[in-house]
Amino acid sequence: MAPRPLVRWYSSFYWRIGISFVVFVVVVLVAQSLMVGYARSNGAFAPGNPNATAAAVAAQLGAALTNEPHLDVSRFLTDTVPNAGPPVYIVLAERPVFSTSDRPMRGEIERQARATIAGAAPVAAPGDSPTGPVVTAPIQVANRLTGLVVLPPPPPRGLLANVGELLTLPGTLALVVIAAIATIVIFAPARHRLRGLELAAQQLGAGQLETRAPANGRDEIARVAAAFNQMAADLQQRTDALRISDQLRRQMLADISHELRTPLTTMRGYLDTLDMPEIVLDEERRRRYIETTRRETLRLERIVGDLLELARFENGVSALESRVIAIERVFTNVTRRYERDAAAANVTIRTTVDPSADQIVADPDRLEQAIGNLVANALRHTPPAGTIDLAATAADNGYRLTVVDTGTGIAPEHLAHVFERFYKGDASRTSGAGGSGLGLSIVKAIVERHGGSISVTSRPGRTEFVIVLPRE
Repeated sequence: MAPRPLVRWYSSFYWRIGISFVVFVVVVLVAQSLMVGYARSNGAFAPGNPNATAAAVAAQLGAALTNEPHLDVSRFLTDTVPNAGPPVYIVLAERPVFSTSDRPMRGEIERQARATIAGAAPVAAPGDSPTGPVVTAPIQVANRLTGLVVLPPPPPRGLLANVGELLTLPGTLALVVIAAIATIVIFAPARHRLRGLELAAQQLGAGQLETRAPANGRDEIARVAAAFNQMAADLQQRTDALRISDQLRRQMLADISHELRTPLTTMRGYLDTLDMPEIVLDEERRRRYIETTRRETLRLERIVGDLLELARFENGVSALESRVIAIERVFTNVTRRYERDAAAANVTIRTTVDPSADQIVADPDRLEQAIGNLVANALRHTPPAGTIDLAATAADNGYRLTVVDTGTGIAPEHLAHVFERFYKGDASRTSGAGGSGLGLSIVKAIVERHGGSISVTSRPGRTEFVIVLPRE
């Protein structure tokens, strides 16, 4: 399985969400600040300029006291200073404090103001608390300081009051709109892709194995979709393999039944004939019937043995005892085993071993069995005066063993099936020639157990089986 590519941080779905959230917060704060600044610049909730207010009140009161020294200051404040503004306090020498508010002036502020009017330095009294930013403006009558207009700091407001000032109706509406747009921009594509993945999973669960999820992109969702598609492809491949395996199993059972039925039917026919008392057989015919029955029994035994041998190879039960062997000795053993059959058929078996391929690593008994099956198959279909050549050479990817005969050849349409069990399309696989129909299947299983491969090419007058074994 190929390693999964790393997701770069800028392609990560989680990073995109985090960065988008930070950008969203910055945009909201900038927009809110712009709206608050605009509202304040237009006086929506601006508190005004306290210095200007104090100076204006001091100038008007100074002019009024110049014209009327015994002016009613309380009435002056009522007529001049609006109640909606901040509280204004008037401190005059040798007179009480006048104010637009019901709250009295703090003692420390009043002492500091009277000390300023008297031209003395203010002295803090025990228990005084910090006054905060106090705005004052001098009241002058005939160029003489006679009092102060005092605007003490406003009382501290709570956090909710400040937030309430910022969260105006336009700001709140803008916040909702920007949040909705950010939600759509950030999460809508991910939701669409996750929805596609969900639908693909539902379709796959319903049995539609060809279903694939959209896997565009390079983030985590794309990786999940790619893993899902790989899983679906593997599942479809395994399902197809199981279907083909089931078909092959059914076909194999049918072929085995047919192959076993043929000798059994022959044996039963001859045995029934021998058992009939009304049929008188001479000794020669009786012995021929018994010999035929024995031959079919051996054939049946050979078929069963080949099936068991093939099953052991394909299931990995048959162990190999590989070691370094001389391929020349394997060829010699095969030649000696079939020399009588070759002499009877007037066929010459020749061997050639290249020095570079003399020593190979393999199981000698199994390799001899595979090459022997190929030679036996070639003997059945090589005409008199023909030849069978066994050769071993070195190759780039291992060792190359070939079995070449000058027989009738295999038709092109049958070459792809010659290694299948009981295949009857090719004359070389027919049971009538004396084979069990499993020889080439066993050869293929032995070669693959060695980690090698086998192939065949054929034309009239030349058929070549090529076995390639790895060096180790």
